[in-house]
Amino acid sequence: MSEERKKIVGVNLGNWLVLEKWMQPFLFEENCAEDEVWLNRKVPAKKLRPLMKKHRDTYIEETDFAKIAAHGINAVRLPVPYFVFGDRKPYSGCIEYVDQAMDYAEKYGLKVLIDLHTVPGGQNSYDNGGITGVCKWHRNPKEVAYVLYVLERLGKRYGHRKGLLGIEVLNEPISFRVYLFAPSRKQALDQGEAIGSSHVPMRFLKTFYKEAYETLRAVMDPEKLIVFHDGFRLSRWKDFFVKNGMKNVMLDVHVYLWVLDSFLHLHNLLPYQLLLRFYERQIRRAGRYTPVLVGEWCLCNRVADRYGKSSYEKDEAWRKKVYRRVARMQLKTWDDCNAAGSFYWNYQLYRDRQEPMYTTSLDSWDLCRCWSHGWMPKNMR
Repeated sequence: MSEERKKIVGVNLGNWLVLEKWMQPFLFEENCAEDEVWLNRKVPAKKLRPLMKKHRDTYIEETDFAKIAAHGINAVRLPVPYFVFGDRKPYSGCIEYVDQAMDYAEKYGLKVLIDLHTVPGGQNSYDNGGITGVCKWHRNPKEVAYVLYVLERLGKRYGHRKGLLGIEVLNEPISFRVYLFAPSRKQALDQGEAIGSSHVPMRFLKTFYKEAYETLRAVMDPEKLIVFHDGFRLSRWKDFFVKNGMKNVMLDVHVYLWVLDSFLHLHNLLPYQLLLRFYERQIRRAGRYTPVLVGEWCLCNRVADRYGKSSYEKDEAWRKKVYRRVARMQLKTWDDCNAAGSFYWNYQLYRDRQEPMYTTSLDSWDLCRCWSHGWMPKNMR
């Protein structure tokens, strides 16, 4: 990695070009769809396309890029779907919005990490992979080749742009251990479609990453980053990228404290501190070979909402105290482990901030609301 590269202080623009129902359920209200694939299957194109256009036109605008820059952030991570170029029916493409994001980023001095967030057939069984309960993209050579083609087109289109930080080749390909305990793997709307689903094997992932690197490096400026998600197995990469002669690459790890909430009834922050200590060691070790980026993190935790229920004022004071401490803990960890930077998930959830979210615990996923509540520093530098 270039010695002069600034530490990345970033935020994700999730739910703009890749929909996630939990982040803004309104588009899903009149159907039983749980993800973007089924939304397109259940809603006729004539009805859905205007809704999608309105969402994309208004969810992120130029004013948002100005606001992001004003808060000291220097980069955005932009999730895009595999149908970004509009060549997979019935899905509507969104490449013009990626163009727009690049233009706005350059205007306000920001960098863009384009993140291929979905693939046909799914890479993790999560709704954020496009289709819940299905994970078999890696078993289809034609679709693997198609994804490499999409990456090549993205690289050719943006690889020489000043505003491009880099391209992340695949978001969250799932490991055996994570897949085994993922509730989503049993939640496919069409169980027949899920037949053949499995975790993404390490052997496949290494082969795909090498092919993706060669594809992108051939069409992008040499200083542009190529980013690889760790596949939920950060410790297993070691010197893989060095041995294969990969230049200007980073590993992406996603760290969420709330994963402990599924297994433990927490009454204080100590378990979160121990989890962060674990990740600090893991990131430091992996970083000896390849720079590590924390591509997703947030303040969400159960402790903040567990106590202080005797009055609204006390509840809010408690939440503010906990969230501010959790913010300091995580920001300090990213510094202490010499991470190459981080991207908060997410910039916002509901676009209309006067619209109450269906639970106040979602506020901690929304960086704009974190700023307004005083939970996160307003200058992120």
